[in-house]
Amino acid sequence: MTISVGTFNLNNLFSRYNFLGEVQAHREDDTTVDATVEYVFTDTDTYRLRTYEGRLVNAKDKRATEAIRDRIMRMDLDVLAVQEVEDIDTLNEFNKVNLADKYPYRVLIEGNDPRLIDVGLLSKLPLGAVTSHQKARHRDQPDEDVFGRDLIEIEVLSADRSQVLLTVLNTHLKSHYVPFNVADPVAESRRADERRARQAAVIAEVIGKRFAEDQHFVLMGDMNDPPESAFLSGFAVGLGLVNGLASPEETRPAKPDAPPPTSKSWTHRFKEAGRPAEYQLFDHIWLSPSLAGKQRGAMINRRSKHGGDGSDHDPAWVVLDL
Repeated sequence: MTISVGTFNLNNLFSRYNFLGEVQAHREDDTTVDATVEYVFTDTDTYRLRTYEGRLVNAKDKRATEAIRDRIMRMDLDVLAVQEVEDIDTLNEFNKVNLADKYPYRVLIEGNDPRLIDVGLLSKLPLGAVTSHQKARHRDQPDEDVFGRDLIEIEVLSADRSQVLLTVLNTHLKSHYVPFNVADPVAESRRADERRARQAAVIAEVIGKRFAEDQHFVLMGDMNDPPESAFLSGFAVGLGLVNGLASPEETRPAKPDAPPPTSKSWTHRFKEAGRPAEYQLFDHIWLSPSLAGKQRGAMINRRSKHGGDGSDHDPAWVVLDL
């Protein structure tokens, strides 16, 4: 059988209440009704205001949500690893309302991120065992959870559930973001790189302990660095994993830029004021040695504008002949 397996950072797929209410009145005389609704929070056991850096975080913009919906529908993948989703209810609602229940099997486990951006999976195929590594720790920092989000491990089963076709590991590593108000931005950036390196090392430990070379597994997600980065060498070097996106095709040519990207192998564009844009492959698909020989293609769903279509990441996928 042939299956398509991909990854997509949905860029803050939140479903937050913004406490704006609309009252619609249907009256025979079409009289306009004005109403004011007051929300009073007194019982803190029944609600939680989800904030980040002191601000209430709103739901994802409707047009941006529709844009990522359209991209997912056009790709029509069998298995899709997703990042930056608020919770399982948000993922379920998005699948029901926006994707017309395309994916009957869905997984998301709450991770460690203060912004509540989690990693999950959408699948047309049945799912088996699910393992979270959100409490994994690096030996150099034994008192701190190494993953800011999570590393989830999910078995993808055959349609009749008789066998495990492959195991997906999905993660979202530490970003390059440095808050504008930190005292030492250079040191903060260095700490982010070091944490990403520890995360990569722990991923390698997990793979080394749980999988043999002849097993079918794929490591995917937003790694926030290109495959050749020294900070990702923990899993990118020494495990025999194969970069499934080394030579991808594009759904359409990249939007013109000066200078243009030097290859098709990119999913993220960063443009600093006064400097040329940087094109990097941040969204990875690594295949186990036994799975690499079964790859029949790779594709990146190219954006229509520099800022992205509903996300600043382009989704990517591979086709596997199992």
